[in-house]
Amino acid sequence: MPISIDEFDEFDAADRSVTNAERALEFLVRNREQAFKAAEIADRTGVAENSIHPVLNRLEDRGLVRHKEPYWAVGDLERVRDAAMFQSAAAFLDEELGPESREEWLDAAEEQ
Repeated sequence: MPISIDEFDEFDAADRSVTNAERALEFLVRNREQAFKAAEIADRTGVAENSIHPVLNRLEDRGLVRHKEPYWAVGDLERVRDAAMFQSAAAFLDEELGPESREEWLDAAEEQ
């Protein structure tokens, strides 16, 4: 979907570090007293409408959101908190120690 040149000029690449899942989940947590249709979540979060269903389905698979056709709502808040803490810890460790390498993991597994 194209954007206006004004939006382009104001575009901040730092905003791209937030994933679509994080945007959707944050929105649902902030609005936890309500349930929304997928299109409403897409519209309110800036997630592309063709991406929102796969995002919500992955979040549902992890127990982070609930779904009753056609509505979506935040899931268990304790589980959401645990997922956020894990993501924060992983991001900190990646920043401090560098990101993990899949090849290194596979090599280490073969050595044992």
